[in-house]
Amino acid sequence: MDKDNKMRKILVTGGAGFIGTNLVLNLLMDGENKVVILDNLSRKGTEKNLELLFSRGFKNLQFVRGDIRDYRLVKKLTEKTNAIFHLAAQVAVTTSVEYPLDDFEVNALGTLYLLESCRKNAKNALFLYASTNKVYGSLSHLKLRSFKTRYMLLDRANGIDENEPLDFFSPYGCSKGAGDQYVRDYSRIYQMKTVVFRQSCIYGQYQHGNVDQGWVVHFIKKAMKGEKITIYGDGKQVRDILHVNDLIDAYVRVLNNKNKAAGKVFNIGGGIKNTFSLLELINYLERLLGREIKYEFGCWRPGDQKVFISNNRLFERTTGWKPRIGKEKGIRMLVEWLSKEA
Repeated sequence: MDKDNKMRKILVTGGAGFIGTNLVLNLLMDGENKVVILDNLSRKGTEKNLELLFSRGFKNLQFVRGDIRDYRLVKKLTEKTNAIFHLAAQVAVTTSVEYPLDDFEVNALGTLYLLESCRKNAKNALFLYASTNKVYGSLSHLKLRSFKTRYMLLDRANGIDENEPLDFFSPYGCSKGAGDQYVRDYSRIYQMKTVVFRQSCIYGQYQHGNVDQGWVVHFIKKAMKGEKITIYGDGKQVRDILHVNDLIDAYVRVLNNKNKAAGKVFNIGGGIKNTFSLLELINYLERLLGREIKYEFGCWRPGDQKVFISNNRLFERTTGWKPRIGKEKGIRMLVEWLSKEA
C-alpha cells in the first residue's frame, strides 16, 4: 500500500462484469481500499452482480453508471486514483465483425481516454489492462499434430510466451491489440506504471457466458439444461483454462508490487496442466453430470486458434504466482455455483 495514503482509491472499469465482480469483492474485503466501479451495465448479468456487491454492505464502494468513451467522465473519475483496473471492453469476436466501429471505439479509443486521464490525473497509479490471447492471431504458423479429441503443439513445449509475434486477426483482435500496445507504450514514453495481462480462458463464479463469450460456462449451462451445444470448428481446439480466483490473485500481486511489474506484458492462463479441448470438456461434463450431452458442429470462426496454451513463466518469475485451482476442481466449483444460481 502507498505509504502516503491510508486507503487506496481504486477504479475498476467494467466492475460489474464477471471478472470485475470477483476483483471488487476481493479489494473490498481487504478493508484498505475504496473502490469505484464504472460500468454501463450493457452485458447480461451485470445488474445482478451489482446488486450482489451492494448487498454485502460495503461502505467503501461507489458505482458510476457510465461509459469509458465519455472522456469528461473518465477524467473526473481518475483524479487522485491509486490504481486502475481496466476490464471494460467489447468482448465478442462475432460482435466485432458485425459492428467494427463500435468495437474500435470501446476497446481502442476508450482505453486511450483512460490512459490520457491517468497520465494527467494519476501518473503514478497502477494501470492494469486486461488484454487477450487474441492479439497473437490465429497462430496458423505453429506446428500441430491432430489426435482424436485434440490438437497438440509440437514446437512450444511450455506454451505460448510473450515473444510470440503479434498478429491481430478480426476487428476484436485489432481493437484489443491497439489498446494493448498503447498501454505498453505509455509506460515507455510517459514512465507510467502500466501492466498488460494477455489473458487466456478465464472461468468461474459470477460469469454469465453465452455462445459468443465465456465458452466454458456456456457449455456447462447448456449441459445442465439438457440443451444441444453448437461447436464452431471441429471441437479439437485446445485452451488452457484459468479459474477467476487465480486471476484475481495475480491482479492483487501486481497491485502490491506495481514497481516490479510496471512496464511489462504478461501472458496469463491455466498453463500446460490446465488444458481442455472443446470435446474433452464435453466428455468430462458427461462424466461429472452423469448424462449424455448432445452437440452439433458449425463453421469455424474468423481467426480461431486451434491451440492456445499460455506460458506463464515470466509472471511466475516476477511475482511467484502460480495457478492453484486445477481444471477439474475448478469445473466442479463452477457447476456447484451454477446449481445454486438456477
